[in-house]
Amino acid sequence: MIDTILDAVLDCLKDLPFLFVAFLLMEALEHHVSEKMNRVLEKSGNWGPLAGALLGCIPQCGFSIMASDFFAGGVISLGTLLAVFLSTSDEAVIILMSNPQYLGDVGRLLLTKVAIGIIAGYVVLFFENLYYRKHPHTKKIEQLCEHCHCEEEGEGILKPALHHTAEVFIFLLIFTVLLNILLDVIGMKTISRLLLSNSVFQPVLAALIGLIPNCAASVMLTQLYIDGIISFGSAVAGLCSAAGLGLVVLFRMNDRHKKENVGIVALLYGIAVLSGIILQAVM
Repeated sequence: MIDTILDAVLDCLKDLPFLFVAFLLMEALEHHVSEKMNRVLEKSGNWGPLAGALLGCIPQCGFSIMASDFFAGGVISLGTLLAVFLSTSDEAVIILMSNPQYLGDVGRLLLTKVAIGIIAGYVVLFFENLYYRKHPHTKKIEQLCEHCHCEEEGEGILKPALHHTAEVFIFLLIFTVLLNILLDVIGMKTISRLLLSNSVFQPVLAALIGLIPNCAASVMLTQLYIDGIISFGSAVAGLCSAAGLGLVVLFRMNDRHKKENVGIVALLYGIAVLSGIILQAVM
């Protein structure tokens, strides 16, 4: 048991410098570019799903939160919101980048999620436009409220980067320790059976994990993929449904439309599962 825990700690410590550098770059990007990204998304109109998917794949915390704010205020469409949710990339990209042997998977993951976001976003936008021709929405931009406290004014980028690094490192360490213990006690074959290894239904479970509104979900799914327990298609399914705190903000900001919120979650989950099943069948 001690050796198992020690191995997990050493593995995570090796990732720590990569995590910090990646989060520092991410915070610099968000600090200097996020305002322009938000203006582009707000003015995108019918280009919304394309803009949302492309901007959403840029690793930064809080963009899915901003998209939820905009949707609740009627600024962006449902298609655009889903495009952002489906393509949002956060800890998964950083963890893959901290493992040099998986650097090639970063581009493949981002391209896949962007493609899913664009296609699904425009399909949803098409039906959304048909619906709103008969049922105009009543959401107002005045409903918007600032809920992203990723960084306080004047703190710069170093403190938020350290905060996010510590947060993800702790999640990664806890999960790695638990996973190593499970592998030793239960065995890889048993865990693979529990996660329906090589089954077309594995993406169903992975997407369900992705709905957990916490970065732990992305950390867990990425680590399971790295350890070979879930397939690339299942990882995509889980990471597509992993909109993080964006879902929490959606339920809070759009609280007058609870049924709509539940429908959005169901739609996000269904798209993620379908995408994962198709990818798993093809690959």
